[in-house]
This record gives sequence, C-alpha cells and structure tokens, in this order.
Amino acid sequence: MELKILAYNRHDVMEGEFVMPKKTVPLKEGEEHFGERLARLRKAAGFSQRELAAEINMSNRMIAYYETEAARLPIHLLPTLAKALKVSADELMGLERTKKNGKTQDTRLWRRFSQVEKLPPPKRKQIVQILDAFLGSEKGKKAG
Repeated sequence: MELKILAYNRHDVMEGEFVMPKKTVPLKEGEEHFGERLARLRKAAGFSQRELAAEINMSNRMIAYYETEAARLPIHLLPTLAKALKVSADELMGLERTKKNGKTQDTRLWRRFSQVEKLPPPKRKQIVQILDAFLGSEKGKKAG
C-alpha cells in the first residue's frame, strides 16, 4: 500500500515533498513585530537604513529585509545591532520596554558634531563660524 501526501495548497508542496507551513504567533495588544521595532529604534537613534548598514558593516538591503520580512534577527547580529543603536539586547528583542528619559535628542546631529570634532582646527573654526552666522540670523528672525 502506497501512502500519498495531499497538500492543501501549492505553497505546501516543494519539489514533491510536503513542507510544514510557517507558524505565526499572533501579537498581543500593544506588541510590535521585530521589524517594526528595529525600524523604530533605528529612527530613534537617527540612522537611515544605509547609515545603520554602514555602521555595522552590512548591506542596506539586509537592514530593509530585517525591517520588513524577517520574523527574527540572526543571533550573531544581536550584540552588534544593540550596540550600534545604543539599546540593550532585551530592548531590541522586545523583552524589555524602551527606556524614555523624556528628552528627545537628534542623534544624527550629534553624530555630525562628533565628526566635526575630529576635523583639524582650521576646518572646525570654519564650521563654527557658519553655525554662528546661521544661529545669529535665526535669533534675529525670532526677535522681529
């Protein structure tokens, strides 16, 4: 007697073999998928997908994949991503709520300032002069 496996739909059959469908766990109210959390933490850290990819030496296509398609992150990337985003591994995995200190900080701007600090003094002086001129013109607008 020969036993045949009948699949319910075409996605369950792969080269004539039966493949178990992926198990999806429904989210509880207020929970977010890993990709949504990764995107939120990335934006909060002031990174674009391309900037984060460069920071951790990965292609930006993989970052996009983890944010949209992947249900979980490969374990070897967990410490690297957590360090780059300046969050704990538990926060990245959704086991712990993201800490909010009430202050919002433009981390992209602060990263730029740290790059300016590494420039030679004459270049830094030029940038400071440009900032002073810009901030002075903004102050004049608010006073008027």
